Amino acid sequence: MTVFSATSPRSARTTARARARTHLVPLALTGVFAASAIVLVAYLLWPTWSTGGTDAPDKLPVSVGGTLFNLPVSAIRMKIQRHSGPQERIDLDFLYPSLDAPSGPTRVTADTVDTAMQPIDRIFLSIAAHHDALSPEQRTATIYPRYLEPSAMTPDDGLTMRPFRGDTPYDGEDLYSASSPALTARCMRDAATPGMCLSERRVGGADLTFRFPRSWLSQWRDVAEAMDKLTARLRGPNG
Repeated sequence: MTVFSATSPRSARTTARARARTHLVPLALTGVFAASAIVLVAYLLWPTWSTGGTDAPDKLPVSVGGTLFNLPVSAIRMKIQRHSGPQERIDLDFLYPSLDAPSGPTRVTADTVDTAMQPIDRIFLSIAAHHDALSPEQRTATIYPRYLEPSAMTPDDGLTMRPFRGDTPYDGEDLYSASSPALTARCMRDAATPGMCLSERRVGGADLTFRFPRSWLSQWRDVAEAMDKLTARLRGPNG
């Protein structure tokens, strides 16, 4: 006896299409989730793509030593550091006395180069994680006094200068200090090149190191206030 199937060809085709649709649903959902993840990652990482053009952000949120800073992109000196997120160290410079971020590097050609040394018109800043190293205040109070000459001078009203001894690691440097406004700076003496000063302060998990020409100390109050303003500005209103 011959047995015939009760399932018609049309019914078989319908069942096959239903099964195909059932398999397509998980694939479609996976595609939707993947596309959503890509869009989310793109949104979060957008500030790191570019630092030029009209759509680039003016400032980047950067975490150094777990402390958040809001940094102008054009003030960041190294392109590799121009991205948001955690960083071990970041280097910046600002025009002085305006404290504006530079608009870009100065182009020098054979026709415009000047053999005379140009005066420095910028204040340099490095922000680095301190990893619980000795703070700048502790260094000033406990380390520097061991190497200073006993005599002190007052080159300007309210500013005190003490030279370091020649047989110390700070040979050729002087320590400047003032209380109102607060200023502590270790400065190289002028030689073949103009002397530079280094002034440090701790903010959260980061140490801020400012560098500026020693000659600026003739207006030391302006310099001290400029460093205070930059520190407050880079931390932002919630810093």
